[in-house]
Amino acid sequence: MATRPGAGDQRDEEPGRLYRARPRLFRRNQPLTGPPFLTAPGSDRAAAGYAGGSSGRGQVGSPGSGGRGVSRAAGAAPGGAAAPAGTAAPAGTAAPPAPRSPGRPAPAREPGHDRSAEYGAGAGRRRVRIRWWWIALPLALLLIGYPLALFAVTWTSLHRVDALPAGGPAATPGTTYLVVGSDSRTDLTPAERRQLHTGQAAGERTDTIMLLHVPSGSGPTVLVSVPRDSYVPIPGHGKNKINAAFAIGGRQLLVQTVEQATGLRVDSYVETGLGGYARLVDGIGGIDVCVKRPLKDAKAHIDVKAGCQTFDGATALGYARARYADPLGDLGRVQRQRQVLAAIASKAFSPAVLLVPWRAFPAASSGGGALTVDSGMSPLGLLSFVQAMRAVAGGGGLSLTVPVARTDLPTPNAGVAVQWNTTEADQLFAALRRDDTNAVRSLVAGQQAAGG
Repeated sequence: MATRPGAGDQRDEEPGRLYRARPRLFRRNQPLTGPPFLTAPGSDRAAAGYAGGSSGRGQVGSPGSGGRGVSRAAGAAPGGAAAPAGTAAPAGTAAPPAPRSPGRPAPAREPGHDRSAEYGAGAGRRRVRIRWWWIALPLALLLIGYPLALFAVTWTSLHRVDALPAGGPAATPGTTYLVVGSDSRTDLTPAERRQLHTGQAAGERTDTIMLLHVPSGSGPTVLVSVPRDSYVPIPGHGKNKINAAFAIGGRQLLVQTVEQATGLRVDSYVETGLGGYARLVDGIGGIDVCVKRPLKDAKAHIDVKAGCQTFDGATALGYARARYADPLGDLGRVQRQRQVLAAIASKAFSPAVLLVPWRAFPAASSGGGALTVDSGMSPLGLLSFVQAMRAVAGGGGLSLTVPVARTDLPTPNAGVAVQWNTTEADQLFAALRRDDTNAVRSLVAGQQAAGG
């Protein structure tokens, strides 16, 4: 007669009999130990089921079951009737798992174990979604922030003066910049004076005078060189060479003189000195200049051969200032000044400088430090000036000299001076006053044909 097992005895489970399941609360990340149909395929318990062995109780947890479960012996028939021993499982049914003893730990997972078999496809893998703004934001910062940073360095390095006088002619269309190169030595150290061969002359004069006109329409930008020895009326001081206006009354008197001689309203003023000019060239790594004819000038300390070559700051400055050894005199010098200015603009805005931060930022600082502008210059005005110089340097603008009748005009107080061709000069300035820069093309073509 079979005895009833005690509370602590090991007992076999009877087919079809109901047993209360043990609670499995708060048991996360533990191996699954349910009946065959809840156990991972291939485990030893799933292979054997509950029929024979000492596996304890099967547990079936279904929602609302209250912790109860149903256990069937392997091969048990529906309704609780046991299937005959040795009866094969129905076709298409997976083999029951092998039993595992109660105290047996779950097998350790090997590295790279795929949990998808236990918890469904895709488990254990984290899907990373790349959002468009992860790429767009850094790209926008690079394309917008980098140029703005360069411009900010240039803007904060500028020197500002009150260069524009009150009054003057009525406003004219477009924007006209007066570009001046001063020979002042005040910002040069004794070592820089020796290096640049500037001498010890006192005072301030203008080696370079140019008018840069940016039209408001679709016409080309025009850069006009004004010979420094041009003989013109200076307000309140009679007639003299135009560069005397700077020495007599400074920047404001020079602006008044240019406005009176041309009828153009000067909207902005830009000036560079000898030291700043040379430092700017050195800051961008030198400039490439093609010399048409050999030039040797002892006073400018320049001796260059014909052909294309690279100039450093001192050489570029001497090449732009030399005039005594040039057969064209002052007219030859203004041509070389435009050539050097175009070379500076071309190199400063080249990818070799702009796209290399350790070149671009020093160049921006040197460029800003080399310039003195009127106190009313705005950031947009400076940007317009930079773009206009770049257009002229790249061949998208027009450049010429004020038409000249003679370069040996005798004067009672200024020695030999330059006399303008009043007919062609009036034609030039009338076209600029009405903002018709296309009308200047014929004058440019005539000067180019004459070798100017």
